[in-house]
Amino acid sequence: MTIGVLKEPSEESRVSFLPETVTALTKKGVTVIVEPGAGEKAFHNDEEYVKAGAAIKSRTEIVQSSDILVAIHPFPEAAGLTAKIVIGVYQPLFNVPVMQQWAKQGLVTFSLDMLPRTTRAQSMDVLSSQANIAGYKAVLLAANTYGRYFPMFMTAAGSIAPAKLLILGAGVAGLQAIATARRLGAVVEVFDTRPAVKEEVMSLGAKFIEVEGAADASKAGGYAVEQSNDYQQRQQKRIGESIAKADIVITTAQIPGKKAPILITEEMLQTMRVGSVIIDLAAATGGNTPVTKNDQTVLYKGVHIIGNSNLAASMPSDASKLYGKNLLNFLQLIIDKEGKLNLNFDDDLVKGCCITNNGAVVHERVK
Repeated sequence: MTIGVLKEPSEESRVSFLPETVTALTKKGVTVIVEPGAGEKAFHNDEEYVKAGAAIKSRTEIVQSSDILVAIHPFPEAAGLTAKIVIGVYQPLFNVPVMQQWAKQGLVTFSLDMLPRTTRAQSMDVLSSQANIAGYKAVLLAANTYGRYFPMFMTAAGSIAPAKLLILGAGVAGLQAIATARRLGAVVEVFDTRPAVKEEVMSLGAKFIEVEGAADASKAGGYAVEQSNDYQQRQQKRIGESIAKADIVITTAQIPGKKAPILITEEMLQTMRVGSVIIDLAAATGGNTPVTKNDQTVLYKGVHIIGNSNLAASMPSDASKLYGKNLLNFLQLIIDKEGKLNLNFDDDLVKGCCITNNGAVVHERVK
């Protein structure tokens, strides 16, 4: 069994495996081959991979000779492959044509962002491990951009009021953002359509904004669901009241397979004071404001709107470490104790994130 680790595109600093993960795999009898420079942006050079038991091979050789290819993002060489297993985070609900093409080629595709969000899957949950970092970095980015203090200061020269921070979405990123913002001394309000998260929000020292009548998300596997028009109107009114007072807004709201909901309208933006900051973590799927642009900072009437859905990559070493651990835990489901491939599609986690197999798209939601 040979696993090939590909170098990611230039804009991505993470890598699928750090040397420590390579060591764990080689102990199981798995051969690991790594593209030159694959881990450099995550602060690990080729020598470290060799010491861990990997071989450094050219990209062409890796693509041709590996049984399993690991790459976080879709890669162009996949267009010429057949009968390979590819594992990464491929956003198949947005990349349906790519998945259809890979299916025609006979690739077996596992996309870890589609894992069922169950207790058993927590050790493989790449969305959570990366969102945790994103929530942390979102607050630090906001603090660096915001031209005023976060904490309250009382000095001989006068008092400084604490920053008011609003977080839209109390998932993993949102909860980490609360904790980080509170450590920095900000006053935090949080909105989420799921009443069940109120207790977690309040336990971290934030105020929870309630809007009654949200659609039941209990059967959505931990993901957000679309809301009724009536609810959305009441939601926008309540959010608008908080945004008018907020200095910092961090938005995280996304719905799998759909454009991110607009939670902050242009009218709301116009009520924010000059110098305010919005960090939009949903930028890759359209953003939670109508003016968000992915990987860009937009200055809208004095308000900085930073669109960044890949903040985890700004901490490449730790992000790669966590991602690699998630991936290693998943690989243990498809590789037996002798280091041989064992694709058990009776396993709900293996089946749940398999997108293409036997020449077809097999994931129900992607189909």
